[in-house]
Amino acid sequence: MITLFSSPSCTSCRKARNWFDGHGIEYKERNIMSSPIKKEELRKILSLSLEGTEDIISTRSKVFQKLNVDLEEMSLSQLLELVEKHPSLLRRPLIMDTKRLQIGFNEDEIRAFLPRDVRKMELRHAQMMAGI
Repeated sequence: MITLFSSPSCTSCRKARNWFDGHGIEYKERNIMSSPIKKEELRKILSLSLEGTEDIISTRSKVFQKLNVDLEEMSLSQLLELVEKHPSLLRRPLIMDTKRLQIGFNEDEIRAFLPRDVRKMELRHAQMMAGI
């Protein structure tokens, strides 16, 4: 099952939701402000990320600026506690299933969440349209 970690005011989260709805893909949405991500979930997210904390933490967020923390100096447990207390530190949306993680909305990258047979069919269609 795909999980869409979002927040109510996030434009990119709405784009992701609309994309999944438009493609008929089932997902569960989780508002990280009203139902914060737990430490175990954060560990899973970090394990799927390419760059770890650099991928998931929004260093441009107002909360990050106010906290004035150095991520390089924090232990993993300190980071997990900080994000649990301040979920708005996370970049959004976070989209994940058991094997994949997408951070932010990117229309090309989100296609990875389409079932394989649908992706193959779309590729064949695109190739036919291009005359390949």
